[in-house]
Amino acid sequence: MRADRLVATLLLMQARGRVTASELADELEISVATARRDLEALSSAGVPVYPQPGRGGGWSLVGGARTDLSGLSASEAQALFLLAGPAASISPEVKSALRKLVRALPDTFRADAQAAADAVVIDPSRWGEREKERPELLTVLQAGIVRRRKVRFGYAKKGAEPVERVVDPWGLVDKDDIWYLIAGTEKGQRTFRVDRMSDAEVSDLPAGRPDDFELSRAWEQVVDRVEHRRSGLDATVLIAERHLPILQDHFGRQARVEETLEDGRVRVTVSAPVAWMIAQQLAGWGSMIEVLGPESVQEELARIGAELVERYATPAR
Repeated sequence: MRADRLVATLLLMQARGRVTASELADELEISVATARRDLEALSSAGVPVYPQPGRGGGWSLVGGARTDLSGLSASEAQALFLLAGPAASISPEVKSALRKLVRALPDTFRADAQAAADAVVIDPSRWGEREKERPELLTVLQAGIVRRRKVRFGYAKKGAEPVERVVDPWGLVDKDDIWYLIAGTEKGQRTFRVDRMSDAEVSDLPAGRPDDFELSRAWEQVVDRVEHRRSGLDATVLIAERHLPILQDHFGRQARVEETLEDGRVRVTVSAPVAWMIAQQLAGWGSMIEVLGPESVQEELARIGAELVERYATPAR
């Protein structure tokens, strides 16, 4: 995981003062190209990591940070934690390392560094949509989260005109390249899709945040509500074990393995709001998948198959 490497790289540089990309690659068991990209990522993010060309050169932490992490400035500490923080939600090791790094920072920096680490969650399971580019508004939203300031933006629900919203930003979540902002509003906690925002700016108004708020837990609650709406009907299918990852990629959390059979197939429960949605996902599998039930899904598959045969079957000659 990249965040593990970024934290390990920083600690290694603190211990040695200077490392080459080759030394870092050997130490972390990665390629030299990967080590160089990690070093460049730290540097470009604002962490005081700089290359020194020439014989005996390499990469090093400069200033007081070389011997003591308290040498990091406030903005440098925030940059580091924004880079490494997202993986803490899915890696206990990164979470532990970040806690140690926080304790090494000056007292005046700790709150902002911790806020930066907690500002983003990455949820690797899919909901079927994919946005390719990182939204430009993320930098503004992250700034509002770290500085504890309200953010103002235009927000357009699907098929509606945008309206201005002013919210307390609590955290950002990346799910399958779709970004979401979890925020406090006059009506309580709300979730906003970042790709539906426009003209975001950080205000001078202080933002509130519950003392017991934890971004990863809040996101789990959001996911539970969404998945509950998506799981009105269960279907049981048999599929070869080698194809299981593809099926799980299609259905995400709505594919649950029940048992592995002696013939090498796996019994899986898949869910969706209605039968035709399950059938649409399974129709392309053809004979590679067997649907044991319910009958409503089998009937939908038969209907889809009949329509395809009627349209595409070659007429008898």
